[in-house]
Amino acid sequence: MFERPKSGERAVLVYLDFGKGIDPEASEEFWDLAVSAGAQPTSVISGKRARPDARHFVGTGKVDEIKDSLVESEAGLVIFNHQLSPSQERNLEAALSCRVVDRTGLILDIFAQRADSFEGKLQVELAQLRHLSTRLVRGWTHLERQKGGIGLRGPGETQLETDRRLLGVRITHLRQRLEKVESQRNQGRRARKRADMPTVSLVGYTNAGKSTLFNRLSGSAVYAADQLFATLDPTLRRIDTVETGPLILADTVGFVRDLPHDLVAAFKSTLQETTSADLLLHVIDAANPSRASQIAEVNSVLRQIGADEVPQIEVYNKIDADEQLQPKIEWDEEGLAVRVWLSAKNGEGIELLLQVLAGFFQQTQSRHSLRLESTDGRLRAKLYEVGRVISDQATEDGGWEMDVTLASREFNRLLQQEVLLEQRLIT
Repeated sequence: MFERPKSGERAVLVYLDFGKGIDPEASEEFWDLAVSAGAQPTSVISGKRARPDARHFVGTGKVDEIKDSLVESEAGLVIFNHQLSPSQERNLEAALSCRVVDRTGLILDIFAQRADSFEGKLQVELAQLRHLSTRLVRGWTHLERQKGGIGLRGPGETQLETDRRLLGVRITHLRQRLEKVESQRNQGRRARKRADMPTVSLVGYTNAGKSTLFNRLSGSAVYAADQLFATLDPTLRRIDTVETGPLILADTVGFVRDLPHDLVAAFKSTLQETTSADLLLHVIDAANPSRASQIAEVNSVLRQIGADEVPQIEVYNKIDADEQLQPKIEWDEEGLAVRVWLSAKNGEGIELLLQVLAGFFQQTQSRHSLRLESTDGRLRAKLYEVGRVISDQATEDGGWEMDVTLASREFNRLLQQEVLLEQRLIT
């Protein structure tokens, strides 16, 4: 029996080929995931097998190769770019005498480091506990039996059973707290729906530049970095430009290959910002050679969460990384915009995206001219709040002449609330 180390930053990475060939982009992403988790990769062990070994996932010869690499590099951690069963993880740790982490555990660890909000921490902890509940036997076989002998006999429940019961209690508690947070989010969504404010949600593969684009459009300072899962917690901002009018922009968590199902389930309430959006902007790294597979992965997760029916426009970002790429809009046969090529980093093509957003929402927009009297100050302020004021000129009698663009639903709501509005319209 070995004592499980509490930490180990120097890591040996293991990535096997099961007949499909090792994708260089996937291999590079695996390396980046390990680095994002704080590991210091010392080597990559690769190999080819027809199928995983039931006992160790890898063969006995590969186990010896990993063990030699651990000794040579003085590493204390092995990370697999595959999902291991609890027994495989336990057997590997016993054979290698070090900590073993699979791909799911690696991504969970990154999420645990990145979560900042109260809701994000609850979601990550829930996903971790769900994952841990299947792995309580790893390296803890001494807890599977009751203690015997005088003074050592247990109360009838093994330590392992106690741990599982306590985990179940904690998981139930976390679910209840997340249900309350989800209820609060739903209240916010209902409020935005009552205000007839359209919502645009940014989705995409991790590190595609969603947060950078969000900052460019909203003028915010959301953390953005060239790393995987730089931001986890959803951020919402109201933007109001000449092209788009007022709308809510939502930045959400990025996706990745083989995103753990526990994470998708735990982040369900967060991802509902995507499912309830009026439009999805699918941000894509235009300079990435494997962008096609990344697009497929994102669309797969969107199907899982029920967001595949939401209208989507693809935004090909990072054109500044390739001199041959230029800002442009691509249209389909019906004349609808389907792709926008831009650089969120330097702003190239942003005006094209705003143009596309305006075109998408223009069917719900209407322009009105009004002549307000000097006593209509409150109505004038309301028009500034809910609409986009194109022009506003003072009149000789102390009133104002205004040109305003409003969402049609917002205009109809104002007609019901403001009895003088219809009288102030210039036909």
